[in-house]
Amino acid sequence: MNLPAVRSLGKRIRESSGLQVLLLTGPTVGWLLLFFLVPLAMVVLVSFGQRGDAGQVIYDWTLENYTRLADSLYLRIFARSLMIALVNTALCLLFGYPLAYFIARQRHRWRSTLLLLVLIPFWTNFLVRTYAWIIILRKTGLINALLQGLGLIAQPLQLFPSSGAVTLGLFYGYLPFMVLPLYAAIERLDFSLVEAAQDLGANALQAFRRIVLPLTAPGILAGSIIVFIPSIGAYVTPELLGGAKTSMIGNVLQQQFLTVRNWPFGSAMGLILMLIVLAATLVYMRRGGRAL
Repeated sequence: MNLPAVRSLGKRIRESSGLQVLLLTGPTVGWLLLFFLVPLAMVVLVSFGQRGDAGQVIYDWTLENYTRLADSLYLRIFARSLMIALVNTALCLLFGYPLAYFIARQRHRWRSTLLLLVLIPFWTNFLVRTYAWIIILRKTGLINALLQGLGLIAQPLQLFPSSGAVTLGLFYGYLPFMVLPLYAAIERLDFSLVEAAQDLGANALQAFRRIVLPLTAPGILAGSIIVFIPSIGAYVTPELLGGAKTSMIGNVLQQQFLTVRNWPFGSAMGLILMLIVLAATLVYMRRGGRAL
């Protein structure tokens, strides 16, 4: 085969490969453009506008919506949302890791059953499960009735609405999101490495800290991110369990878009929230991963 024929054949192969790549990636790229980048660009565009008298968006390109976020009221709401999300993530990790470890160490026939028990709450709507916590935490609820029946309290406790109730509701709702990636990481762990460390003189705590924890770090990072992101933007749980004094950023966003109809300010707030989540995630992945 002469040189021109070889070049022609190579060109046809490259064109065929390029067409295959385009066919494989085209639907995904189109989906991202249509349902992610285009809506995001619209939100950025609206965030620089102003609210009209009738609630319409006036595009006069102002930074007022972003400077308004520096008000102490919104800073407190952002700080409260961030704190509740961090506390919920820590609680889910604290309780989820031992549970995932326990499930991963069981015999294979029991693992599926235990994982099914973890997933059963997902069979019920999240809103219904949140309303169940209202029944449990209210003054005439199960907890107060039990404590009064045992004679431990004379008057019902104010458990709801409160920030503690919000944290409890988020913890209950997002704990499975922590358990599942942790289980996947622990289940793949080669426990012969732990036995080898113990044979070399390491106690159980040292083996866990130097062997198990670093090797399951990807599961910890994945679970923490999956729990933190929806927690900081939660709406249903703080709306039902928190009351007006414990509003989170998700509740304020809902008010701006549906009640106040100030779409420019709501868009600016949503973009700032997205940047906070992105920054916190990057910091956790870089520093948290090295710490583990």
